[in-house]
Amino acid sequence: MGILGLGTQVMECARVRQLIDEHADVFLKQVYTDREVRHCNSKKQTTEHYTAIWASKEAVFRALGTTWKRGMNWTDVEVVHDNGGPPHAVVSGATRELMTARGVNHILLTMAFCRQFATATAVAVHAVSPPVAEDTALDD
Repeated sequence: MGILGLGTQVMECARVRQLIDEHADVFLKQVYTDREVRHCNSKKQTTEHYTAIWASKEAVFRALGTTWKRGMNWTDVEVVHDNGGPPHAVVSGATRELMTARGVNHILLTMAFCRQFATATAVAVHAVSPPVAEDTALDD
C-alpha cells in the first residue's frame, strides 16, 4: 500500500451550528447527503457529528491535493457509518475522477470531536492487491 496524500482538518462546532441555524436545509443539502443528515440527526450530539463529517470532507479533499472548488460538490464525498463500524469515505462525481487521475483507489478516514471542535484526517492510498499464491504443493 502506497500513501499518495494526507489531509487533516479541524473545525469549530459553533460555526457549523450557526450555518445550520441561519441557512437550514439550503446549507444541509449543499454539504451533506441525505444519509449523512439522517445519521447526524439520529445522534445526541448532532452539531458535533455534522462538524466532524464536514471536517472529514475537507480532509479528503486535502488528501487528494486540492481544496473544494467549483465543479466539485461537497456531496461527492460521503462519510458512511456502516453497522457501527468506523467511518469511511465513499467518493463520486468530479472528486472521484480526480481521485482516479491521481492514482488513489482508497481513502482511510478517522474523525473525532469534543463540544468545541471536530477533527478529521484522511489518507489517500493506492492499495496493491497481494500477489496470488501459486499452488506450492510438493510432490510426494
